[in-house]
Amino acid sequence: MTIKYTPDHEWLSIDGDVATVGITHHAQDALGDVVFVDLPEVGKAFAQKDVAGVVESVKAAADVYMPVTGEITEVNEALRADPALANTDPLGAGWFFKVKLSAPAELDALLDETAYSTLTA
Repeated sequence: MTIKYTPDHEWLSIDGDVATVGITHHAQDALGDVVFVDLPEVGKAFAQKDVAGVVESVKAAADVYMPVTGEITEVNEALRADPALANTDPLGAGWFFKVKLSAPAELDALLDETAYSTLTA
């Protein structure tokens, strides 16, 4: 499994032609306590950089951008029920949605862990 990051603080865990997407530790730290998430509809297609959802915290609301072009195959209903998962386990149980990749070459332009760490330093 490959992990990639966006400059907008989303992470992707790529497994074949499906990517699991969530927000990074850095994003949840900046947001504070997450109180609500708006997740996309299963079956909906998005272009890269489209707004796919919203995360709201006690401090602010932020858009969740689609890191790659594709179709939503699954959303994390546990996150909808318990938005705090985005804070307590952002890279695990706090994932937002899964997307079937339509343009896998877009992954090449995303950041690896080293580049993302440099960006957020």
